[in-house]
Amino acid sequence: MTETAMDDPNRLDGLRALVTGGASGIGLATARLLAARGADVAVLDLDPSGAPAPLFGIKTDVSDDASVREGVAAAVDRLGGVDILVNNAGIGAAGTVEDNDDAQWHRVLDVNVLGMVRTTRAALPHLRRSANAAVVNTCSIAATAGLPQRALYSASKGAVLSLTLAMAADHVREGIRVNCVNPGTADTPWVGRLLDAADDPEAERAALNARQPMGRLVSAGEVAAAIAYLASPAAASVTGTSLAVDGGMQGLRLRPAEAR
Repeated sequence: MTETAMDDPNRLDGLRALVTGGASGIGLATARLLAARGADVAVLDLDPSGAPAPLFGIKTDVSDDASVREGVAAAVDRLGGVDILVNNAGIGAAGTVEDNDDAQWHRVLDVNVLGMVRTTRAALPHLRRSANAAVVNTCSIAATAGLPQRALYSASKGAVLSLTLAMAADHVREGIRVNCVNPGTADTPWVGRLLDAADDPEAERAALNARQPMGRLVSAGEVAAAIAYLASPAAASVTGTSLAVDGGMQGLRLRPAEAR
């Protein structure tokens, strides 16, 4: 690690990072921030064309083990190793337990949970050789709060939260830190598509804004900043932690504005 990185523990100079789902939304914001702080970054994505230079894009399907192993191997060949793994790739789902069939359940769990398993499994031999090994999983407020019309998605993110804790326990003595971020409703392309599909997109956006105590959606950049912190030497003593980036949604219980 360079002298600059030692002086500023938020710097990532000399570190090598993999970001799954890094070509859009939170993943792209994270990949850009890691690179801006000095890391060499490879983006593993179904369509890596959205990742501009200096990011290195690799076409990878996290639902396919062979694709994941090939993607990680290509990244290691390009970067020379792995110090940081950001498990961000995921897909959404709307509805109650009645609304999603078995195929949808298998698909979402395969991507959102097993995708993290596959990528971490492939990266572990390389992370074990790092002096600053960090894994950060993108979880969700859906893991800690009951949200309407999100049964399948919530189940997948609840599994991610538990998986994060188990991985942290398994690998702490190998020098590998494992944490997750729990974004609230974030202003991402997926949320944009949900809003577009609503009967009244403006009213739906207003409702989502109001649901978070700060009165607005979380930005992708704000989530990326939390991920970058957890991945950095500044968080050297942080493992097995979930960091909420949700405008207070998880922990605050405000009275209605008119009742203040």
